[in-house]
Amino acid sequence: MKEKKKTKNNKQRADIDTKDFHDEAFNAAERIVELTNNFCRINLDENYRELCEDLTWGAYEEGLPLEKGKPASWASGIVHAIGFINFLQDPSQSPHMTSAQLADGFGVSQQTMQTKSKIIRDEFDLMQFDPDWCLPSLIGDNPLVWMLEVDGLIVDARTAPLEFQQEAYGLGLIPYIPGENLPQEPEPQPGTGARIIEFPSGRNNTPDSQPTQKAKDEGPNLFEEYEQ
Repeated sequence: MKEKKKTKNNKQRADIDTKDFHDEAFNAAERIVELTNNFCRINLDENYRELCEDLTWGAYEEGLPLEKGKPASWASGIVHAIGFINFLQDPSQSPHMTSAQLADGFGVSQQTMQTKSKIIRDEFDLMQFDPDWCLPSLIGDNPLVWMLEVDGLIVDARTAPLEFQQEAYGLGLIPYIPGENLPQEPEPQPGTGARIIEFPSGRNNTPDSQPTQKAKDEGPNLFEEYEQ
């Protein structure tokens, strides 16, 4: 299984000067980002736009053949993949959009969109509620963000004592301290004596560490009626 990478902020505009502008995949990625940016600004929101841009450049860095096929096909697959993770088709979510509406917005067929989406999801081992690609609005309710292994037991950090939450936050294992209800800058915390292990996200994997095995496309699939 390939190690899933979170690529946000990895792409710096200064790096463009070092790119070969005859690189077809790079040029295709630029065009795909233009399409996803425009689509998300009109139909979704800034959080979706940023995640779709990050995923596009992650796909480029992983060597997916973005130059093969129409940019709109890849763009629709990118948005569909992020939407799959974040339950975009759920009417209780805001924004929300059906698979058919998404495909129509890019002028492609649902089959084409789903094919590209699956290529991307398989490449990055993406699943619903994926901690590394979750919308900020869903983080608080995403169990995969908060489940930690402590001395062989799985603990929900949201219901753990404040001292535990502070230590986990200081180690970079949770995005904020639920007991304080406000994101803060991490500060070193005294040890509690328990060994805390992040579960199941691989956000803090070092280059030599082994990625955590994650089941693909877990949970109720709101796009299931369209998946092949």
